Amino acid sequence: MAEVDGSTGHGLETLAIHAGQPANPLTGDVVVPIHQTSTYAQDGVGGLRSGYEYSRSANPTRTALEECLAALEGVGLDAAATGLAFASGLAAEDVVARALCEPGDHVLLPDDAYGGTYRLFARVLERWGLTHTAVPLGDLDAVAAAVTDRTRMIWCETPTNPLLNVADISGLAAIARPSGARLVVDNTFASPYLQRPLALGADVVVHSTTKYLGGHSDVVGGAAIATDPEVVEALRFHQNAVGSVPGPMDCWLVLRGIKTLGVRMDRHCDNAEAVVAMLADHPAVASVNYPGLADHPGHHLAASQMKRAGGMVSFRLHGGEDAALKVCESTRIFTLAESLGGVESLIEHPARMTHASVAGSALEVPSDLVRLSVGIETVDDLLADLEQAIG
Repeated sequence: MAEVDGSTGHGLETLAIHAGQPANPLTGDVVVPIHQTSTYAQDGVGGLRSGYEYSRSANPTRTALEECLAALEGVGLDAAATGLAFASGLAAEDVVARALCEPGDHVLLPDDAYGGTYRLFARVLERWGLTHTAVPLGDLDAVAAAVTDRTRMIWCETPTNPLLNVADISGLAAIARPSGARLVVDNTFASPYLQRPLALGADVVVHSTTKYLGGHSDVVGGAAIATDPEVVEALRFHQNAVGSVPGPMDCWLVLRGIKTLGVRMDRHCDNAEAVVAMLADHPAVASVNYPGLADHPGHHLAASQMKRAGGMVSFRLHGGEDAALKVCESTRIFTLAESLGGVESLIEHPARMTHASVAGSALEVPSDLVRLSVGIETVDDLLADLEQAIG
């Protein structure tokens, strides 16, 4: 049963369909319109007829998306959450980092962070004066030891991309808070259907809405959600000042995707569990990374803070990199492509694709690793496709 938001009496699946999306009082539209406009008529100088003046600052379709995102991540919270939408997940990350940190500050990153996140901090924000240290976030003692008097942020992914490691969100919050740092959690892999970091003590949640929230591989977007008014004000100022906002069509596509988030995530999880069971017994597979496996080091933690283990899987092959490349190029239903979280199943080689930017660094991923985004196709077809590709 879905958890219930006591302030509205609505479960998460209901919020996904209705939050921020009332029927249009003029026409009765049950779907939020695409407000394809850049500017708005005013009643007088400084007199806003509708509360909107320019679509970089706000747009009604974007407002609907932001209210829906806040409702989904805010289930179970005493304080109201606020959502902000961005042109991409990395645009959201960049605004969060610059809004909440200053040159000379220090950030802790996962030692297996997404390649794009590492590139942002190592090659963009470091030039701006923001330093970082990569630590294993699953080791709370190591995290606490890495905190300095300039640490202002702990950046967390859980599960991580692509190794599917799990971090203790509540434990990290307990380290961040007394040190004066803020905990930011990338919740892209789990989605708010499976995990809600704000309820576990996080200060900010970020998403690539391109992935499970959009769910159909037809839009690029990002989001940040927070409850602290000071944090929200800083994020909103930078969102407007930098202008890294999505267009109304992009917002509409994400809203459309969110409506089916619950049913899609259940099918993603069902299919992933079947794929994992097959891979775990395959003689060519050296190891499988999936928090739902009983022998996964983060299994019990994942069970305590996630509804289910998700639709992302990665595995290593006994044949090394050549075997991994062969599998990636031999599937017929799994499409060889970057990204994840869409209805179609995807396969990729992280070392040469999504994580090429960390090659040669402490975050380099194994060359024999294959990552799957398990879609919602007929599961027997997916299993047969992997069987023939692995051989």
